[in-house]
Amino acid sequence: MADKDPREIVEKIMKDTRIAVLTYTDAQGRLVSTPMGTQDFEDASVVWFITGLDTDKVEAIRANPQVNVSYSSDDGWVSYSGTATPSKDKAKLDELWDASASAFMDTEKDDPRSGLLEVHGQTAEYWSSDGAIKTAFEFAKGLVSKGDKPDMGDNDTIAL
Repeated sequence: MADKDPREIVEKIMKDTRIAVLTYTDAQGRLVSTPMGTQDFEDASVVWFITGLDTDKVEAIRANPQVNVSYSSDDGWVSYSGTATPSKDKAKLDELWDASASAFMDTEKDDPRSGLLEVHGQTAEYWSSDGAIKTAFEFAKGLVSKGDKPDMGDNDTIAL
């Protein structure tokens, strides 16, 4: 993956991740992580999630919008940092709502408690790999080899 554009690497990992992990700071100042399904992004600078607007998570994000979203796929990992904004954008909610949203939400699409989190990315740190088998092999090689560093892929941080 070293010959690919870093932004393309980040976007591929994000698109290939079914469930991301959103981390925010709660009212007591503790970090809290919750699984979220990425619903949409045209590029890595803005990511959308469907959420209930009447949750402790959304209340905490309104108070402190700094969030991190982590992504993991066979191609690597992304740590996506940015700011989240709760949204009642009905047109965007209609566009993104699907059967999976109905399965995981406590509300229906037309319920006023249903809404979105719009996350504007500031940076994305990524670690790319050549697949799970090669990564596992390189990790094991690093454990048994003295002085021989394993090739764990590329790592960089990009501005979004």
